[in-house]
Amino acid sequence: MEALSKNFFLYLSNNSVLDRLAKKWGPKFGADKIVGGETFEQAVPLIQQLNNQGLHITVDHLGEFVSSEEEARNRAKECVDTIRSISSNQLQSQVSVKLTSLGLDIRHDLVWENMINIMEEAKKHNVVITIDMEDSTRTQKTLEMYKALKEKYDNIGTVIQSYLYRSSEDLDDLNSYDPYLRLVKGAYKESGKVAFVEKSYVDDNLKHLIKKNLLNGNYTAVASHDDAMIEYTKSFAKENNIPSDQFEFQMLYGMRNDTQLALLKEGYKVRVYLPYGDDWYGYFMRRLAERPANVAFAVKGIFKK
Repeated sequence: MEALSKNFFLYLSNNSVLDRLAKKWGPKFGADKIVGGETFEQAVPLIQQLNNQGLHITVDHLGEFVSSEEEARNRAKECVDTIRSISSNQLQSQVSVKLTSLGLDIRHDLVWENMINIMEEAKKHNVVITIDMEDSTRTQKTLEMYKALKEKYDNIGTVIQSYLYRSSEDLDDLNSYDPYLRLVKGAYKESGKVAFVEKSYVDDNLKHLIKKNLLNGNYTAVASHDDAMIEYTKSFAKENNIPSDQFEFQMLYGMRNDTQLALLKEGYKVRVYLPYGDDWYGYFMRRLAERPANVAFAVKGIFKK
């Protein structure tokens, strides 16, 4: 049943008609409960409010799979402007980027040029950039880009997905780079040839990746709404004397708000993944597919006043 639910939401995420309707009617159906605004400047007051609660942020300009060079360059400029705004407003925020929005599917030199421009600005303003992980056909290119940029910049991280068979070996490969890693379950529709299909295997592998990365001494962002995964991380860190400044918990804006604040009170660092832009529909459907239990959180978040 869970697999059917996941496939259902992934199918909806690719429905162009629903996507157009979502862009038009999003605010009326609670998009503002899961997205910070249509522009970054609209999101600034919300980020300030979350920062005042003690929450850290990572922002993501929604949209991916760019097919024109002009649009890719515009996305890079938007990211640079966002970094400058983070600095000028003194926000506690990082930036997440998707390489497909910066030209990954167009030309290597284009996405490289865009990332260099972004990283130079981020270095100037001491802002951390995380390269989001997309579907498995782009995993290798994403990791190669990350490693090449990590040779030049310290303020960069990336994402490892536990539903992919390759992920434990990827951790081994990245270990020498002193990586900053966000560990997630994964939210794209993947073949059983490259990814675990059963939820229990995905969960077990995420625990394995958390354990390995923490024992390797690398900074670990555990991005999960799963109470069992959160408790596992807390217990493992305590049992193995992992310092609290070596890891953090990450959750989506609009979901598990009470849990976020409870973790803060316990002394843990919590970062909220805050997307902005009008292209929110596909993002939201993939989050529901990633963990169908998110449906309950989403409904509560959308309709709670």
